[in-house]
Amino acid sequence: MLEPFSILLSAYRGLLADIGECGESVCPDLSTELKSSLIRIDEELGEHSDVPGIARTRCTVDDLLQDWGKKTARHYLDKAGEVKDLLLVMARTAESLGHKDDRYAHQLDSVTAQLKSIASFDDISKMRVSLEESARQLTSSVAQMSAENKSVIDHLRAEVLTYQAKLEKANHLASCDALTGLGSRLWIEARMQRRIEAGSSFSVLMIDIKEFRRVNAEFGRMVGDLLLKEFARELRSSCRLSSLVARWTGVTFLVVLDGAASTANAQAERLRGWIGRPYLIPGRPGHASVRLDASIGCTEYRKGDTVQGILERADAALCIGREPAEQRRTA
Repeated sequence: MLEPFSILLSAYRGLLADIGECGESVCPDLSTELKSSLIRIDEELGEHSDVPGIARTRCTVDDLLQDWGKKTARHYLDKAGEVKDLLLVMARTAESLGHKDDRYAHQLDSVTAQLKSIASFDDISKMRVSLEESARQLTSSVAQMSAENKSVIDHLRAEVLTYQAKLEKANHLASCDALTGLGSRLWIEARMQRRIEAGSSFSVLMIDIKEFRRVNAEFGRMVGDLLLKEFARELRSSCRLSSLVARWTGVTFLVVLDGAASTANAQAERLRGWIGRPYLIPGRPGHASVRLDASIGCTEYRKGDTVQGILERADAALCIGREPAEQRRTA
């Protein structure tokens, strides 16, 4: 039986790991710095595993979270500022076009008035000189309008392309899990909603890796991250191209397949076949051979379902899969 302090220490380390995972969900761009700092704190606990050691890290964790929170706030303020900049550019461009119209309208009115005055001239030579001057003014005004308008349009086009690229990057970050490269939670839930609205038949597999904290504790979190990446790559390659694969939470993954539950159950059996194989991952002493085990819950879309309802059924099926075989037989 574990001593109370050992249980406390294990729970505290687990809490640090959960904070890192939450940071990744809140702001993927800044999560690496937070997770690295938490890993250093966890390693310090390993050297000073006593109550005073935990107490010392509390202030460190508080300062770290406050600092990270301020950086995250500034990060999102900067993103909002970029959007405001785009709006200001468009407003200034519209305003400048309005000013140009007024200025050139005055110039063209001047040319028009001069042309009208020419009709009253009796001297042919004077008329010719005045016409040539009017033609030069008109040509100059039209050329200047064309050049300036082209410059404004080119500048606006460049600004739009810049912000379009930023928006595409932001959309990619929102739809892609930063660690594994699979789809994100927001992305796969949005895709499920589209299928529901279209009335399409589909099934969901929820895959939960068992006892992954043991891997982090034994081999370190860097090895744990490498293992998650390898697992995600294998999961993606073992599914059809038409299937949607995403990291839903820390060690829980979703696969959305077209068709009824029978198709998903067959896929689940194939997945169970390779999940238990050993993974060879680079570690601190060399290469670590790690075996994984996972529970798989399966459900299918029913008419009237919501995304939340489907995921709750998959999670319930997953909980049944987590029970020991003897307990399920007894039940």
